Amino acid sequence: MSRRTQLRPSATSCPCGAAVPYRDHCGPLHRGEAAASTAEALMRSRFSAFSVGDAGYLLRTWHPSTRPGHLDLGGGTRWVRLEILETTGGSAVHTEGTVRFRAHYLERGVPGEMEENSRFVRHGGAWVYLGAL
Repeated sequence: MSRRTQLRPSATSCPCGAAVPYRDHCGPLHRGEAAASTAEALMRSRFSAFSVGDAGYLLRTWHPSTRPGHLDLGGGTRWVRLEILETTGGSAVHTEGTVRFRAHYLERGVPGEMEENSRFVRHGGAWVYLGAL
């Protein structure tokens, strides 16, 4: 997901789809006050980071072996909805997992979607994004 969003988080729901305000759901992860306990939680928080334009969080939660040196979130894309389609592993007791998702966006007002099966691993005890399968 390299498209940018400038979404203002809702006071009633998180961009990742949780029925909890961003400030209480993905916000603490973005601010470094909490860590994702599962691969799916990290996926959701990364979607929210794209939604609010938090490139720093995206880079911090990207495995060093695949992390780009720079992440440009410039553009006219607004990430509007996330669907989790399937997960494997990725629980608190696993060291790796996958999350297949569909992300919906608007690009200059035109709806679109992207689908990816992402691989997550633990690095230094924390879940990080490794890459697409």
